[in-house]
Amino acid sequence: MQQQWSAVDNYMISQLIPQDEVLTRVLENNQRAGLPQHDVAANQGQLLALFVRMTQAKRILEIGTLGAYSSIWMARALPPDGKLITLEADPTHAQVARLNIGLAGLDYRIELREGPALRSLEEFGDIPPFDLIFIDADKPNNPGYLEWALHYSRPGTLIIGDNVVRDGEVINGQSDDARVQGVRRFIEMTGDNPRLTATALQTVGVKGWDGFTLAIVNG
Repeated sequence: MQQQWSAVDNYMISQLIPQDEVLTRVLENNQRAGLPQHDVAANQGQLLALFVRMTQAKRILEIGTLGAYSSIWMARALPPDGKLITLEADPTHAQVARLNIGLAGLDYRIELREGPALRSLEEFGDIPPFDLIFIDADKPNNPGYLEWALHYSRPGTLIIGDNVVRDGEVINGQSDDARVQGVRRFIEMTGDNPRLTATALQTVGVKGWDGFTLAIVNG
């Protein structure tokens, strides 16, 4: 099935997503540096960009930068006065991400903060709320990321949680995988919070079997 999923994804990408030399070079830089191959697919990057445009976001928080591939997709969709803050714990990932952000000409629009995300979030202090928050970092800390996302939200903020299906393991309440348990707690907290209206979708494609949550902060 993986071969067929990938073929369908590649067809959709070839028909709907224009070739982009900068993004291609970003992925090449990530691979050359030995970063984990966890970047979103091109059609998923386009989806994030569409979410930015649909919500008319001006301020974005991304938790988990990797090589900044998704950061670039979202930052490009911002208006001229928009801003994206992205958090990355791994120094090597952050170094590659800065290179890629410069390659894309987005140094003025993307601010990368290096260090453990929970610590960075605690140090934000009194800043304006974000319009869109993309959570795509270490899954055991997802519950904490959700709490901080709500802290820095406003009514109407869109919160996206990536990689929540885990090849179907999300339904295994007895899993000894801390990533699965972190995602399960994240989903339960989302569903139990009256401030949020949420859903989740499974996805298949070049990234395998996974999915994401979408939640909007209520008024």
